[in-house]
Amino acid sequence: MTASKSVPNSTTSSFSTKTFAILIAIAAVILALFTPLRNSLPKFLPKATPSTIRAMSTSAATKITKRPWSARGHSDHGWLYSFHTFSFASYYNQEHGSFGPLRVINEDRVEKGTGFGTHSHAEFLIFSYIVSGVLEHKDSLGNLENLKRGEVQFTSAGTGISHSEYNRNKDDECHFLQIWAKPNKKGLKPHYQTKKFTDEQKQDKLVRIMEYTERLGDKKGDDAPIGLQADLSMDASILSPGKTVAHDMVEEGPRKVYLHVVMSEREQPKEGGAKIKVGETTLGEGDGAYVEAKGPGKIEVESVGDKPAEFLLFDMGTTHA
Repeated sequence: MTASKSVPNSTTSSFSTKTFAILIAIAAVILALFTPLRNSLPKFLPKATPSTIRAMSTSAATKITKRPWSARGHSDHGWLYSFHTFSFASYYNQEHGSFGPLRVINEDRVEKGTGFGTHSHAEFLIFSYIVSGVLEHKDSLGNLENLKRGEVQFTSAGTGISHSEYNRNKDDECHFLQIWAKPNKKGLKPHYQTKKFTDEQKQDKLVRIMEYTERLGDKKGDDAPIGLQADLSMDASILSPGKTVAHDMVEEGPRKVYLHVVMSEREQPKEGGAKIKVGETTLGEGDGAYVEAKGPGKIEVESVGDKPAEFLLFDMGTTHA
């Protein structure tokens, strides 16, 4: 048997050569056009501005709603000049009743020589953040203190407590934030604690002031936050113009964050003053912001005013007792 000899097909060989040449030509055209095309693309794409970068970096925030200072409830009793973030006393707004466990943020100014007489509370966590002046606290547990700037006085009213708060100073008013939160359980034993957090500690940093006892654990000492029985963390900062701080969400999943800028006067300055920016939202003195957020992630805050901004940041669970 004679072995057959394979003979190349000239038609197939010619077709393969032509196809290869065409592919080389197409590749050359693509390479020639690629660089100009790449360079021209940015002209048609939105530029990443600093504000866009800030919004992207506030990765935990999903929705931000401003609470303007002048839209809050307001009362002027002569001896007491107050703004109410949430419904309080004669001020009622069904859209601003609470936020997570946070129930009250009153920005109070108590006139010299006056104050709140003895009154009772139960089933609330109450803390006072002193901005200026001196506030005398006296309660049914036997505590008597004169609270000054930087000091935070905490009372777990629990099953019931009575106290009074007075400005005994004859020359200056007392400016403080009165804050209430709902505990995650009822029938707690009344408890009292005071700690001081200096301006130096808060300078261009976020300082943890209040912390949920389950996250706080056994942490103690002068720098430890005050523990409370609610899924609420509260930070404070005094942020210089141009500076930025970042808050790391304390838990994973849906969270509620509230920010409040402390006022320097009885009204927000018409021009200038302290201002912070969260995402694309700017807050002036007395303004607040509801932030729907999701952890893990960060909330970045930038000081964009012409003076240092003192503000509080609350990181909270979405449910409460």
